[in-house]
Amino acid sequence: MEIRPLLMCFALCVVYATSKPTEKKERIHHDAPLSSREHDDAQGFDYDHDAFLGQKEAKSFDDLSPEESKRRLGVIVEKIDGDSDGFVTEVELKAWIKKAQKKYIYENVDRQWKDFDVNNDGMISWEEYRNVTYDDPEPDDGYNYQHMMARDERRFKMADQNGDQIANKEEFTAFLHPEEYDHMKHIVVLETMEDIDKNGDGFIDLNEYIGDMYNHEDEMEEPDWVATEREQFSEFRDKNKDGKMDREETLDWILPSDYDHAEAEAKHLVYESDLNKDGKLNKEEILNKYDLFVGSQATDFGEALVRHDEF
Repeated sequence: MEIRPLLMCFALCVVYATSKPTEKKERIHHDAPLSSREHDDAQGFDYDHDAFLGQKEAKSFDDLSPEESKRRLGVIVEKIDGDSDGFVTEVELKAWIKKAQKKYIYENVDRQWKDFDVNNDGMISWEEYRNVTYDDPEPDDGYNYQHMMARDERRFKMADQNGDQIANKEEFTAFLHPEEYDHMKHIVVLETMEDIDKNGDGFIDLNEYIGDMYNHEDEMEEPDWVATEREQFSEFRDKNKDGKMDREETLDWILPSDYDHAEAEAKHLVYESDLNKDGKLNKEEILNKYDLFVGSQATDFGEALVRHDEF
């Protein structure tokens, strides 16, 4: 696999994300909505089905009978119950919903996994990743990969929560997609600031903020959105009004504390299904409200539910 050309492409995409000078580079990370449908249970449970199973997968139960829907939902319940205590808590349900919504991320990791797990032991060490990606940090193409390799190693160590220099599937996912993990937010902020902070003072000033978004060429007249971003910086980004953004202000900018839709949906599903009001769901309670979770529609979150050998 040609790793280095991919890295060069990635690096150039980061540096030249605005190929047209009037286009705006977007650095803010927002969670995707759980569903494109309105959340109105009085009109149906389509939103809940999308949230519970993933939008792209919420059609594979269209033709299933209620009996088959219940049976497959029962299989899902066992997967959600992470500690196998016979109950599904709000925390477990929230984690499942987030996982369902991030299926595309896990698919991306699965595609890359076999390229880096050289010894096929089900883990990826830093050495394996480094050797595949940077077999020659100073190649003939003239690009010095030492800086990129150092950044990757720092991020790998942050993702490697037990510090053994070996990543399991979840840790490698955090390495490739740090914006999706709370414990990786620091590294996302740090890398962003390193990209934008041109004078190396550890802050992002107004000129650096605008310069990262707007590629000014040929003395063109600034588009209207640039003036709006100047106002955004002064009024909202620079909270302490010192003319620059520190790490906390940068965190609030690129990883805003959005409304947690997955948590809200988990609470909603528990509230609607918890017959004995003990704050958690057993399998019977979920199956009694199967139409709220899947009805005659559902996901193939994953293919797990469509593979007959698992049923």
